[in-house]
Amino acid sequence: MNPYREIMINGLWKQNPGVVQLLGLCPLLAISNNVVNAIGLGLATSIVMSLSNGAVSSIRNHVSNEIRIPVFILVIASLVTVIDLAMNAFIHPLYLVLGIFVPLIVTNCIVLARTEAFAAKNPVLPAMLDGLMMGIGLTGVLTLLGAIRELIGKGTLLSGIDLAFGDSAKTWVLHVIPDYHGFLIAILPPGAFFGLGLLIALRNKWDLHSKNKLTKLASTEDENKPAAIPA
Repeated sequence: MNPYREIMINGLWKQNPGVVQLLGLCPLLAISNNVVNAIGLGLATSIVMSLSNGAVSSIRNHVSNEIRIPVFILVIASLVTVIDLAMNAFIHPLYLVLGIFVPLIVTNCIVLARTEAFAAKNPVLPAMLDGLMMGIGLTGVLTLLGAIRELIGKGTLLSGIDLAFGDSAKTWVLHVIPDYHGFLIAILPPGAFFGLGLLIALRNKWDLHSKNKLTKLASTEDENKPAAIPA
């Protein structure tokens, strides 16, 4: 398989941080109460992961093994500070809602894990792609979980999008279930656990179904092979 294609598949599906590796669960569960918050934090994390992987890969041969972890954390913290200041300057209302979880990207396990496991051992371009795909995979889980919780909890989608695009964006909110009184537990922390558990179960079910299908296909091909003619 093409190595870049394999990196993409790993980040989006096989090693998805949210439903396979189960890393970075603190922001995953805390921020995913609606789609806008989920996408905002997910994209910020994706940018940090891609840039930090690229930076670590570019200096990996110049950092001794004894100090690599502090150096990696310093690189990540610097990039998170840039993203934090940029969000504060350009999308301040959304930045206030995300609060402490933007600076906490520094301590997100998946960011340091990918710099240590992949970026420190591979060239710059594959490392940046790995970080980006892992970030997008996490963003996808965040967005899907946010959509489920917001839809069940409020009956809407894109609630709070005006925080990112201004008051004119309030008309973009989709009222999927009109006159819906809401289901409070869905947008509270327990709803995050239920929703994430559902996504993990669905992903595992799909993976098991795919493996069984491939096994049956291989068995059928073996049965259809012509018998060997004895010498």
